Amino acid sequence: MMKELTWLTRHMAERQLLLDTFRERLTSLVTQAGGSKVSLARSLEIDRTTLTQLLSPANRRLPRTETLVALARHGHVSVDWLLGLRHDDGDRTELLPQQTSFERDVLSPDDERLIGWLTEAKGTKIRYVPSTLPDLLKSEDVIRYEVAGSAVSRPEQKIDTAAVRLRWQRRPETEMECCSSLQSLEGFARGEGIWRDFPIQLRREQLERMIRLSDELYPTFRWFLFDGRVRYAAPVTVFGARRAALYVGQMYLVFTSDEHVMALSRHFDNLIRAATIQPPEIPALCRRLLAQVR
Repeated sequence: MMKELTWLTRHMAERQLLLDTFRERLTSLVTQAGGSKVSLARSLEIDRTTLTQLLSPANRRLPRTETLVALARHGHVSVDWLLGLRHDDGDRTELLPQQTSFERDVLSPDDERLIGWLTEAKGTKIRYVPSTLPDLLKSEDVIRYEVAGSAVSRPEQKIDTAAVRLRWQRRPETEMECCSSLQSLEGFARGEGIWRDFPIQLRREQLERMIRLSDELYPTFRWFLFDGRVRYAAPVTVFGARRAALYVGQMYLVFTSDEHVMALSRHFDNLIRAATIQPPEIPALCRRLLAQVR
């Protein structure tokens, strides 16, 4: 009799956990759909009352199999994830085009998302390959020059985002590793490529800024430089163990599956192993480059 009661108690607890997890993850799908139960119910071709019941803490039943499958397909997740049988939401990948925003004193939707991902990854290591220079080290003049021809954001928004990232990095609990090619930094100092029309004095000021900040932020911000003739890396940010965003030009390819995030983390590890310039050497390198800018 006692064994039967123990089994029944454990079974009820496990079922309640399953229901709680399902309700939590269904709620996230509603949020993903813009917070509209009506919209989600219509997409799933189910009654809104049914969806409301499934979201109720008093609910004691899982949906029918066909409803579970429809939910998984609509949310681009697995049924296992919906039921709490796996931590990540399947091999989920999102392609997020950059969104236009020209409001004053407001971050663009992409920058808001980035700050949210940084906050979500608080207490874990951020790993970052920039498209040009590390954003949090850029001067306002560099940002204005880079964004001058952009159709999707205003310079002020990018300047605000860089300032937020710098403030975030100055917090004691943050940790970021950055990797880029030595040639990209040398090309900036010499005014090559996209920097051909960027004034010499502003290049000097940017190098001085990088000397100051890379020294101030070390060791919680560590910038490694690899030989671009030996290695190649596309712009990417790995937000701890939960998310990675690959920048492919005017859009982000976002991965949330464990397999993809781990693969990009291993790729980053290989970049660090191949680095020819270590973080403590960055200020001295920038001083040498600064002396050559005339």
